[in-house]
Amino acid sequence: MNLEHVTPFIEPVVRTFETMVGESARPGEPKLKTVPFPICDISGAIGFSGGARGVVCLAFPMEVALGVVSRMLGSPVEADGEEVVDAVGELANIVAGYAKKNLVEYCLSISLPNVVVGPNHTLSVPKDTEAVIVPFTCRSGSFTMEVALKRKRNVRQPASL
Repeated sequence: MNLEHVTPFIEPVVRTFETMVGESARPGEPKLKTVPFPICDISGAIGFSGGARGVVCLAFPMEVALGVVSRMLGSPVEADGEEVVDAVGELANIVAGYAKKNLVEYCLSISLPNVVVGPNHTLSVPKDTEAVIVPFTCRSGSFTMEVALKRKRNVRQPASL
């Protein structure tokens, strides 16, 4: 995993939080994901396919997710409500969509959001793909973004128009 693959994902998180949540998300120092993995309570993941394969995931402690989603929706939400699940998936989807535009050379397709809810879960990526973790802080607290993206070999790039 190369940091140049992570950079196209950082700005979309910042922009998404500013426009959708109404708070700033400040990125910390990206680092290679190592054991022990960070743990989280709710995470939204989007897969990528095409000239590269991989995943981007936003992972939150539940308290932070509730604060973020409450600000996003303009009213308090409960941990057992479907609003928090839907909103975390939508945040991941928006970030992936913006990042896809920043990675046009890979002709990426994105999957539907997958949201995992459960205390202290960890996320893993295929063994042959490195993941980078970017910590973020916002008014509601701290969360992480994980990015794993690996270019496929021998994939022809589209001809220019």
